[in-house]
Parts: sequence; C-alpha cells; structure tokens
Amino acid sequence: MHAHFVLAHPEPKSFNAHLVQVGTEAFASNGWATSVSDLYAAGFDPCERPEHYANRLDAGRFDLQAEQRHASASSSLPRAVMDEIASIDRADVLVLQYPMWWHLPPAILKGWFDRVFAYGEVYASQRRFEKGRYVGKRAMLSITVGTSRETYMYDGRSGDIDLMLWPINFTLAYVGYDVLAPFVAYGVEGGLRYSDQSTIDARLQGIAHDFRNELTKLDQRQKIPFNRMAEWGADGRIKPDAPVYSPFIRRRENLELE
Repeated sequence: MHAHFVLAHPEPKSFNAHLVQVGTEAFASNGWATSVSDLYAAGFDPCERPEHYANRLDAGRFDLQAEQRHASASSSLPRAVMDEIASIDRADVLVLQYPMWWHLPPAILKGWFDRVFAYGEVYASQRRFEKGRYVGKRAMLSITVGTSRETYMYDGRSGDIDLMLWPINFTLAYVGYDVLAPFVAYGVEGGLRYSDQSTIDARLQGIAHDFRNELTKLDQRQKIPFNRMAEWGADGRIKPDAPVYSPFIRRRENLELE
C-alpha cells in the first residue's frame, strides 16, 4: 500500500510540515510506502498559463480545457503536472495537508487542482464520479485552522467546517476518490499566538498523537457520501428518487434557516 501527501505550506518548519512527517511515519509503521509533494519547496506554479504548453492546439487563443485535452492526447502535458499525476496514480491513499487561509486552502493548492486534474488525462465527460480515474482509491483532507472546534460548528462564528470543505471534497469525488472524513487540527494557525509555551507544546503534541492514531485506522474512517452520475437526470439535475447528502445539491431552492 502507498500513501501520498500533498503539502501546501511555505514554511518547512510549520506544524503542517510536521504533520506530514508524523503521517509518513504512521503509514511506514504499518508497512506502507509513502511519498510527499511539497508544493512550495518544489516551486510548483499554481497558475495555469499558455507558456506551459509548447505544442499548442491554438496559438491564437488560450482555451484551457482544449489545450489540456490536446496535451493529454499528445502526451505533452507539462513535466511538473505529469510528475504529480504519476505520484497520485501510485497512491492508494491521497492526503492533502494545508492550513485554512481566509476560509479556503492556499492558492498554490487550488492551482494544483487546476493544473494536475487535467481535462483529458485525469477526467472527461465519461470519466467522472463512479467512472473516474481514481475509483477504488481514497482521499482525505488534513487541515489546520485558527480557532476552536466550537467556532467551526454549524452555529459557529468561523462557519460550518463541513460546508467550507465541501467544494474540495467534491472535487476529489469528481475524479473518483472515496472521500474520507477530514482531520481538522483546531486552534493552530492563530490560537497559539496568545498561549504560553507549555500550552502550545501540549496542544500540538496532542494533535500529532491524534493524527497518527487516525491514520492507522483508515479502514474505520467514515466516508463522505456524494451523488453519483446515475442519480442525475439528462438535464443535470438530481432525480426525484435520488438521495440528498448536502445543502450544495438539494431539491428545494430556498432553505429554511430557522
């Protein structure tokens, strides 16, 4: 078995980087092979741009999907992209490790999705969800946030963490992954700045301990349900008899908030 981490943090000594180290050791202790893509250290360019494509389909106008599809068909995707695809292809489990910045992942990780999940190579209209490239593989988010678990509850001031993470989890499901419940390290990014050193050490050690334990029990981890292609009609809308799993895809236009 093989686990691959994608790390999106600019500081090599960050707690996010430490969690990747903890995670690789946890997997290795169970006999897994591991690998890491450190996006900042590698200088990964998150911006999709014409200069990435030497063998252009249309030099006069940059159509991203058309160029990705053409490069996929001609085996001319950028080397950095192909290296990332090769890494996640080898992995039975993909772990995305990043801090929550302004309620979203760092821009470098969004750009990683834009470029690495290339149209033609990774997905196409007939290769999505239950027919996706990564069917049978698992993916999981591991994130750090600034405040407490309570502030990220459904009624918390930071917003419902499950809803905030839904778009990235949905993207992983889109290419076929079974998406596992995320690991969230609370009170890390900002909450520690106003604590004494002993409090900081105890909290971080506890989080690392929990992360290590969770990774050794992935088979027991909850999977996040998503609708499959068979549950949408020809018009792209959910069928009347299909299950509903999230406010993002629902039957009623207006939701009652109280």
